Amino acid sequence: MPRRRSDIRTVLKFGIVALAVLAVAPFFLDIYVVNILIRALLLAALALTVDLLWGYTGILTFGQSAFFGIGAYACALVFTHWGFGAQWALLALFLGIVAACAVAALAGWLAFYHGASPLYGSIVTLALPIIVTQVIFAGGRTTGSSSGLSGFPTYYWSSETWFWIAGVFLVVITGLAWLFVRSDMGRVLVAIRENETRCAYLGIPVSRIKILLLVIAGTIGAIAGFGYAAFTNVVAPELGGFLLGTELLIWVALGGRGTLIGPVIGAILIDVTSSYLSGSLPFYWKLLIGVLFVAVIVALPQGLLPEVTRLWRRLIGRRTRMADAPTLEPITAQEVGRGTGQPLVVRGVHRHFGSLQVLQGIDFEANRGELLSLVGPNGAGKTTLIRCLADGYERSGGTITIFGRNLGKWGPDRCVALGIGRKFQAANIFATLSVAECLRVARYRLDPPSIWASGTTLRLPEAALRIVEETGLAQSLNTEARHLAHGQKQALELAMVLALEPSIVLLDEPTAGLTRVERERIGAILTSLTERERLSILLVEHDLDFVREISSRVIVLHQGQIVLDGSVEEVVGSELVRNIYAGASLDAGSGPT
Repeated sequence: MPRRRSDIRTVLKFGIVALAVLAVAPFFLDIYVVNILIRALLLAALALTVDLLWGYTGILTFGQSAFFGIGAYACALVFTHWGFGAQWALLALFLGIVAACAVAALAGWLAFYHGASPLYGSIVTLALPIIVTQVIFAGGRTTGSSSGLSGFPTYYWSSETWFWIAGVFLVVITGLAWLFVRSDMGRVLVAIRENETRCAYLGIPVSRIKILLLVIAGTIGAIAGFGYAAFTNVVAPELGGFLLGTELLIWVALGGRGTLIGPVIGAILIDVTSSYLSGSLPFYWKLLIGVLFVAVIVALPQGLLPEVTRLWRRLIGRRTRMADAPTLEPITAQEVGRGTGQPLVVRGVHRHFGSLQVLQGIDFEANRGELLSLVGPNGAGKTTLIRCLADGYERSGGTITIFGRNLGKWGPDRCVALGIGRKFQAANIFATLSVAECLRVARYRLDPPSIWASGTTLRLPEAALRIVEETGLAQSLNTEARHLAHGQKQALELAMVLALEPSIVLLDEPTAGLTRVERERIGAILTSLTERERLSILLVEHDLDFVREISSRVIVLHQGQIVLDGSVEEVVGSELVRNIYAGASLDAGSGPT
């Protein structure tokens, strides 16, 4: 099993310090500040969930206030209309969590279905607080309508006790979130933020992860809302409204998106400051916060905390410590699974966009240990065919069978499970992740990531490991992918595809922009994959010299149809192919494909 590195000790150290500060803080602060801080601590936990969704996963959400309002009203409704006591408090908390989870799951299902744009997800979450507020208004006397509910029985503990409860809740949630985002699963969240399409083609169930994360964030929000209602003895529609949802985004942006600690500090400082300003400057304090927000976004787009951290390191002369490079470990051939039967059978596949027919009646088969090249003029439909093979939603008609199983209308993540790996035309990687993290994300389906720790060993199949070692990536495992040379980016994506242990590999111009030496190296590796690993490789390539050297079979596409399917010699000597290329010589390796 891969070794794991955990940050539990670090979290415990900072947690103990934070709890110690919380323990003594009420004795040094006046009662007014303590009461303000109780609300601020609960809202900071809510801001932290916004950072998990927006800062780490790229989900711009306006709806976290809705879950806060649901938890608060669950407390108020049960205590007002049913009863008060320990059992009623547990029931109210349970109902608030269940309701928040149900709403989050429904919103996630609507927002993150296959093919939905990020903008659509933001619109759905934008509607959440509006709907919750309208439900409260429509509740009449039951919910208190626009006046809310107050005066219901609650636990009349001292402000210090509530301060400690809110503080411990925030420390625990922050500690767990810190472990989560620094784990292997946390890197998957960043990968989704960076390149959702690439994640889907690595077999990562992006929609399910987003929905689950929204449900967890909804649960935290409901608990925070319950605590707020139990403390204040007052609830109002504004607790679940759009304004609070927007303020949460402002706090996260000001504190530092994608830092966890920044949004927590930002929420506490801004909420406390706003409480003072709303009393002394009742007509201007929101304007001041708005101006501050705009100024920070323009001058410091990453927020305040990253800049403060960078300045601190510069003052003390301390550099960021590089993590130790993970140990590469090969997966033996006996461990790598392969399907049985005919790898790929394509029958009557067509693709149209309205009246435009891009593919028409495509029929062919691919065999084990075969490198099948797809060539043809620009616009022949080569890349469209690759998309149809890797994503069931792309196909307008026809059937594709993978090892005897019909592809159907399956998304890319399910197609990967059948043994399909796709490399894109342009290097499609995760820019802000290191080389090792990119490869570890690619192993998501076969080596499930830990949610509390990060791996110190990177297990790769021999094919992927060979790419990493022969292209120099093994010496750059801690280098962010965006800093790699073009050829290494292409090699990294190919290694990520091979890390899936596919049986069918779809390559769309894998040598685009590479030097001659790099092309020869990739060609040798691809030839080895067909001979040693018995993979079926479908290659779209412009360099016909490269195609002629490594291909065992060539299919020529023209105007969305297969016009020739044969050996390299048959294609090279075909008069039909010469006519298609309008006189371009295949022997000379020229002409568009």
